Amino acid sequence: MTEKMYFILGVVAVLIVLAGIVLMSRVRSARAGNALGAVGLVLAVVLMLLKQQLLSNTMLWTAMAVGLLLGAWMAARVSMLGMPQMVALLNGLGGLASALVVYSVKTPASSPFEYYAGLLALAIGMVTFSGSMAAAGKLARLLPQRQVVLPGHSVLSCGLLLLMLLTIAVWPQPVILGILSLVFGWIFAIRVGGADMPITISLLNSTSGVAGGVAGIAIGDPVLTCIGAVVGASGLLLTQIMCRAMNRSLLKILFSTGSTKSEAKGAPAAEPGAAAPTEAKAPEADLPAILRSAKDVIIVPGYGMALAQAQAAVKTLADRFAELGAKVRYAIHPVAGRMPGHMNVLLCEVDVPYEQLHELDDINPDFAACDLVLVVGANDTINPAANTAEGTPIYGMPVLAVAEAKWTVVCNLDTGPGYAGVPNAIYDSPKTILRLGDAKESLKQLLQMLN
Repeated sequence: MTEKMYFILGVVAVLIVLAGIVLMSRVRSARAGNALGAVGLVLAVVLMLLKQQLLSNTMLWTAMAVGLLLGAWMAARVSMLGMPQMVALLNGLGGLASALVVYSVKTPASSPFEYYAGLLALAIGMVTFSGSMAAAGKLARLLPQRQVVLPGHSVLSCGLLLLMLLTIAVWPQPVILGILSLVFGWIFAIRVGGADMPITISLLNSTSGVAGGVAGIAIGDPVLTCIGAVVGASGLLLTQIMCRAMNRSLLKILFSTGSTKSEAKGAPAAEPGAAAPTEAKAPEADLPAILRSAKDVIIVPGYGMALAQAQAAVKTLADRFAELGAKVRYAIHPVAGRMPGHMNVLLCEVDVPYEQLHELDDINPDFAACDLVLVVGANDTINPAANTAEGTPIYGMPVLAVAEAKWTVVCNLDTGPGYAGVPNAIYDSPKTILRLGDAKESLKQLLQMLN
């Protein structure tokens, strides 16, 4: 295959991947976009095999077959609950693949530009690998999900980063650079708490693309460079969008100390009830009447819904509300769950209509007028302390205005703080009715009250 033909067909592959990303940005066409992106990547792989004349390499085909079977097996076995750690794992493997490519093909004949590009790709790839493994460990509960801040954590991180840069520029030793990069990736990832994990996964997805793009520069492959750049740019854009949605900078998320001062500056118990009726908290006996009289219902899902695998029970209860004439909508916080779009995927899995899914900015003005809010496994994303508790991880983060609703029914496991460690005053509001325990069982009980 000529260089010109390779370049032309490579551009086609990149355009197909871009078209897939565009389709994935819309809920209705997301599956088609995912399939189209896969087609573009397969085309890029075939082009590379043709260009390098590797079609007859038996060992390569064997390795690809093993990888294909392993990937298919993992995809078939993983549940939606395990999808975040699967995404983190795949991000890490992407970074590792880029690092191995540049390490294996680097030759003394390489130009200085390509050589140093290879070292940079090695560093980024290994940081992505170890950081993603730490993220996957947190998501799988193999590591502490809260922030892990070591003594002198910031100094240690900056020191490792400086050593990596010096190793690239002054003393280029790939093995030492790889070790430093692995340690740096791990150190930076364990500092991120569970509530910020969606942003971390998005960032690591971006760095895996950057590693691939720089690796393409190092080995002189424009197709790899372009596709890596597309993945890196799209991941970075998503990261910026999510940071903006949380009203926080990426540096603050990655390098915050994790200190909380909620005892001193947290939202007072009366905060969510500022616009509440002054009468005592509604007794449990009133709950069936409250449920049946609700004509405007907003459901707020959170990570607890994923843990309880309660999305089907949520859909059944929502359908019953609709049968009784209620308007039902879902309020989706941008960082609910453990990866971007986690709640959307879970709800669409049980055929919740796309039109009922509403983002924070669109639905927040409607809470004050709604009759009932049903919270299922959400905590930090509805905590009004985000508006008052300075010094806490959630301070300044936009939250769903659940406190403004007429009535709120909370189906959470308990009333303990969320991953941010900040007490939630909504639990003490006179407008809140608690149904603690397994969310799936709580939803079944609510359904019985409506029947």
